[in-house]
Amino acid sequence: MPDLAAFIRTHEDRWIDLRRHFHAHPELSNLEVATTAVLSEQMAAIGAKPLACPTPTGAAFVIDGGRPGKTVLLRADIDALPVEETRDLPFRSAVPGVMHACGHDAHTAGLIGTAAALADAADDLPGRYVLVFQPAEEALDGAKKMLEGGLLDGLEVDAALAWHAASIAPTGLVGLRNHTLMSRSQHVEIHAHGRGGHGALATSGGNVLLAVAELSQRLAASVEGLTYEGTDCVCSAGILRAGTAANVIPNSATLAGTLRTFTPDQFTLARERLETLVAEVAEAQGVEIELVLGEHADAVVNDPGVADVVRKVARRVLANESVLDVPPVAPSDDMSEFLKRIPGCYFFVGAGLADGSSGGHHEASFAIDDACIAIGASVIAEAAVALAT
Repeated sequence: MPDLAAFIRTHEDRWIDLRRHFHAHPELSNLEVATTAVLSEQMAAIGAKPLACPTPTGAAFVIDGGRPGKTVLLRADIDALPVEETRDLPFRSAVPGVMHACGHDAHTAGLIGTAAALADAADDLPGRYVLVFQPAEEALDGAKKMLEGGLLDGLEVDAALAWHAASIAPTGLVGLRNHTLMSRSQHVEIHAHGRGGHGALATSGGNVLLAVAELSQRLAASVEGLTYEGTDCVCSAGILRAGTAANVIPNSATLAGTLRTFTPDQFTLARERLETLVAEVAEAQGVEIELVLGEHADAVVNDPGVADVVRKVARRVLANESVLDVPPVAPSDDMSEFLKRIPGCYFFVGAGLADGSSGGHHEASFAIDDACIAIGASVIAEAAVALAT
């Protein structure tokens, strides 16, 4: 078999330059127009055949091997976050208030590198490779829109793979597990309505600000005691929105956040607890409160057989001690939509800066080691070939 990892390492600077371009020009979920144009140009240059894409942004391509084999889908997410970057990098985001604060720029550049390696060796490879650049992972609706729009119609896909840069892990590590790797994420919105009025009468009851403030502090009670193989479920707020003037008590307020659970029973119990909590606060504060459950991504569940292939390949590409089985984690990913339909594996690639300054995912100071790109691209390329054989 061709040494795809060697090809990727040889051209590593190319993937790093691409990642830095994407980092400097981030685009929010469902708005990834320029990103799609650049990656499509890159994929055309390596000879990948475009597939019909059912979403306005994002793209999909096919590379056919020269020998019979199975079909493997490889996916990268391409969207950024509404975060103002604080780190002063030469390739810092040029878009105010928007940043690649989760590593999707590395995933996109890495999948282009994987595709280039596959295309370069295509005549000697088995099977078919479907390369999907998915929009709107952060909105939890990109994968659903692609799949419900018919992305896979007419394609018999045998396995699916994707990787995620992990700033909390040292560069050079690969982490994965059989079965459930990441939580189900459920968007939660809480809308409070009251009479509002003069700021001088803020203690007279019916104050929506007090209601949502109390709820923001008590959300964690909905998942109290709920764990999965040692990892806690989480319910937290990300948005509190209310008010138009300092001396006016608003008549409406909104809290938005996420509920993260691992099993259907945990989700059902947490939802019931949230409903009870909302009713209690509404009565105590004298306001009306509506609980709305929005978009969600199911738990990321790896197929043990596919995960075993990824382990073996990663141990060959890296040193054995660099490939770890990891516990489940509370973050989520809508790669789960692909894995519900196709047996596959999602895995983590360490991307922490050597000085320990990477910061956490979704933080304004988030940064990763560019070396993770070649590692992720190499493991997924070699694993894809192994699965296609």
